[in-house]
Amino acid sequence: MAEMSLVDLMQKVSKQGKIKIGTNETTKAIERGTAKLVVVAEDVQPKEIIMHLPLLCKEKNIPIAFVKTKKELGNACGIEVPASSIAVIEEGEAKKELVEFVKKLVSKEKESEN
Repeated sequence: MAEMSLVDLMQKVSKQGKIKIGTNETTKAIERGTAKLVVVAEDVQPKEIIMHLPLLCKEKNIPIAFVKTKKELGNACGIEVPASSIAVIEEGEAKKELVEFVKKLVSKEKESEN
């Protein structure tokens, strides 16, 4: 099976699972420990809006991934407006794909630390 892109995965999760959209909602999900994956757009301005998310995720041991644009992230979530960040709460039928994605993400992080 071909590897699913992050955007495709988010589309699947947003249709069948449960996500929180926006930095405030994402922050709450991280702090409550309900986020299984956090996705952040790289083109958020000013950066201060999302700067705390990687630190929070590291603190709570929640994987974090990045997409290029807010528009791309909004589209992946099935909304008409750009999204700066999202948190996956329930993966729905995309559980297997999400687990695979997170494993790859974690192994890449470990490689970059060494």
